Amino acid sequence: MNQVEFPFQKARENIEIAGILLIDGYYDVVASRAYYAMFYVAEALLFSKGLSFSSHSAMIGAFGKEFSKTGVIDQLHHRHLMDAFEARQLGDYGILINVSEEKAVQVLEWAGQFVRVGREYLQQKDNPL
Repeated sequence: MNQVEFPFQKARENIEIAGILLIDGYYDVVASRAYYAMFYVAEALLFSKGLSFSSHSAMIGAFGKEFSKTGVIDQLHHRHLMDAFEARQLGDYGILINVSEEKAVQVLEWAGQFVRVGREYLQQKDNPL
């Protein structure tokens, strides 16, 4: 498995686990796992361009610059990545507030879409028309 495919496997595993945790009501953890699924895919996409970053903020910014601002990937997915990061921050570090069920479901849906869009981008990149 290569450095682009491995993150997609991790993303799928995180989405699967998040779906199980959603049923049991662990909304904070669902948001975190769903964000990480998106994070792994964004990293893979950036790696496909020879880029890597040491912080979440730098990676998110670079994703926006390389993919959203250029129109390669719809800007909505960059917005979802940023919003998922905020939900993950709340889920992992929030003390007095938790991620709601509605937000957990939303972030998990975004993660599924993000993985699909990332896969489609790489397939088009590898097999241009």
